[in-house]
Amino acid sequence: MKSSDNYQVIADDKCCVVKAWVNGVPFDDHSKAQIRNVAALPFIHKHIAIMPDAHAGIGATVGSVIPTSGAIIPAAVGVDLGCGMMAIRTSIRADQLPNNLKEIRSAIEAAVPHGRTDSGGTNDRGAWGEVPNAVGQAWATLEPKFRELVEKNGKVSHRRPANQLGTLGTGNHFIEICLDQEDRVWFMLHSGSRGVGNTIGSFFIEQAKKDMKRYFINMPDMNLAYLVEGTDCFKDYVEAVAWAQEYALLNRQVMMNAVANAVAKTKRVPNFELTDEAINCHHNYIAQENHFHQNVWVTRKGAIRARKNDLGIIPGSMGARSYIVRGKGNVDSFCSASHGAGRAMSRTEAKNRYNTKDFEEATQGVECRKDAEVIDEIPMAYKSIEAVMKAQEDLVEVVHTLKQILCVKG
Repeated sequence: MKSSDNYQVIADDKCCVVKAWVNGVPFDDHSKAQIRNVAALPFIHKHIAIMPDAHAGIGATVGSVIPTSGAIIPAAVGVDLGCGMMAIRTSIRADQLPNNLKEIRSAIEAAVPHGRTDSGGTNDRGAWGEVPNAVGQAWATLEPKFRELVEKNGKVSHRRPANQLGTLGTGNHFIEICLDQEDRVWFMLHSGSRGVGNTIGSFFIEQAKKDMKRYFINMPDMNLAYLVEGTDCFKDYVEAVAWAQEYALLNRQVMMNAVANAVAKTKRVPNFELTDEAINCHHNYIAQENHFHQNVWVTRKGAIRARKNDLGIIPGSMGARSYIVRGKGNVDSFCSASHGAGRAMSRTEAKNRYNTKDFEEATQGVECRKDAEVIDEIPMAYKSIEAVMKAQEDLVEVVHTLKQILCVKG
């Protein structure tokens, strides 16, 4: 492995060049092996860029920017299509907040379905039982295209896409109230395309695997099975993913409106406005872009776009800082940056290593759940966000530094 001032370089006769912004952060062998497998594929354009929050995923490493020419790897994009962040600054100041934020947390939890029960069925607490008018109006903008997708391929259908619009989900998805460096209040949240995105992603991953078997293509990992540009399946995939990414953007917007309304209705803060300082960005998606004078498909699996002056969001773990950033347009990273701190250990390892007392100590000052069900999200399960930010100083500049004071987990 060679090094430059800003990134490490991996290259050998079996794979194309990999540029990894991992100076000063953990970079495990499992991730390196996955990266080499991806880099050995024949349709990689120029090189692969690895972000400092990189950690092993399914097939491809989370924190990868994978430019391809003539093919897309559906499992590299994953199943939480369009997953990303939204943040907006309010006119509220820290000294206008109540000393105890529990009532506000309860109001947000009541306003936004979160978690998952009943295997996602009709009694799922993480979905709407009866779709509210505002959600129904939002769904009406998505429904016609969804019907087209289902008519073309019924297996991308989902039983409750409208009921999950404007809902948080599970895992590392969250809603937060944060303070910036000037003690101004921000609302921030993390979610994606919910169950319908999962259905779409899962279907096309299986289609890609079938294609590999049909054409006797041997893969180092079947999770790197790909769709070839120009085929009907490729076209259907790009069309379906584009729709799922729109769903994800709208999902975050609907939730943000619900959060703002819930906070206002508590009467625990003065009347406030949402400013025009707002960001809504994907960090798990595909886009067609021009890099090194060629139009290519860019898969950002756990990475944000960071073209010059692009605004983005890089969250830390619960109990750590998050950042609103401005892209520097670094061409070697394909104008990208990390999507967060990145896990330092698996969820199972975190649950085995830590207990609720550890969690309470690590999240002091944050109004949030502190029970056994959220131990896998303990801050120590993640890399240091400060080290991650330092490793990518040539990719983004910090515009605002946020610290959460309230967190709702899925």
